[in-house]
Amino acid sequence: MAPDKSHAPFLIEPRFVGRVWGYSDLRPWYDRVAGTEPIGEVWLTGDECRVETGPHAGKTLGALFHEEPAALLGSAAPDPASPLLVKVIFAREKLSVQVHPDDRLAQKYGQPRGKTECWYALAAEPGAQVAAGLKPGVTIDQVKAGIANGSLEESLNVLPVAQGDMIFVDSGTVHAIWPGSILLETQQNSDITYRMYDYGRPRELHIEKSLEAARLPTRAGKVTPRSLSDRTILIDVAYFRVERITVSGSRSSSSLPGDGEATPGLAYLFVANGSARIASESSEALVIPARGIACVPAASPGFTIEDLGGLNLIRITPRSPANAA
Repeated sequence: MAPDKSHAPFLIEPRFVGRVWGYSDLRPWYDRVAGTEPIGEVWLTGDECRVETGPHAGKTLGALFHEEPAALLGSAAPDPASPLLVKVIFAREKLSVQVHPDDRLAQKYGQPRGKTECWYALAAEPGAQVAAGLKPGVTIDQVKAGIANGSLEESLNVLPVAQGDMIFVDSGTVHAIWPGSILLETQQNSDITYRMYDYGRPRELHIEKSLEAARLPTRAGKVTPRSLSDRTILIDVAYFRVERITVSGSRSSSSLPGDGEATPGLAYLFVANGSARIASESSEALVIPARGIACVPAASPGFTIEDLGGLNLIRITPRSPANAA
């Protein structure tokens, strides 16, 4: 009898999303040149991204989660929907100053969930910065005045960014991404953004909602990595855990789950540099290229992951608020 390949790891096609602040050419990161609109985001796990390999090739990720939530997430998953949206952010210009709502506020306005996120710096030029939160003592009245007179940047908590930095941005944080870095963004599966200020660009602002969502203060800021013998935990909070996994030649899939992962669950394997090979007796070998991502369903058969050269492997898993460290 042929092995069941339906739940083996599979590649996801990246989805290139136009943004006014993006780049016209993503090379050498991706072999992609923009058409009429610059590309600012590469969605790696969005609901509209398509399965690239295996028996489900061609299906959207959203459709696959709808059809097989238990196989992807595990039988104990509280929500059958895809839990995480993973992107690479390419900012040639400043993004808007913005806020994301928490779950409660998002649901008030008819959305299923809010947006807490984190940024992992894949690369950063000297002097690269982001804004995460407001300076101590800044009031909502000062924020309102800054929106009105164009001085809002003066109230932002500005952080320098270096390659390898991890920055947490919880819901309610006033924040902005500025040019100079390439960021791997992991977030709740939501695309809600309330723009406070947009540098005069002709896009819709959401000032009232952004002020309603904003919290003073938040927990946003740089996260100190935690080094273990076989991995570095970059962040472990409500909604997601992001780790840099050590692969010395090869390692078994059974060694990939970390502390607190009592039962098999969904995982994403993102190759920041180099390339990796997934090999299994029950399915065809799979190569994850640089900046590619593989989905490992909860029901995946065992496999071995091999370093094909220069591998920097990032493992991303959803976390419930109750289980986060």
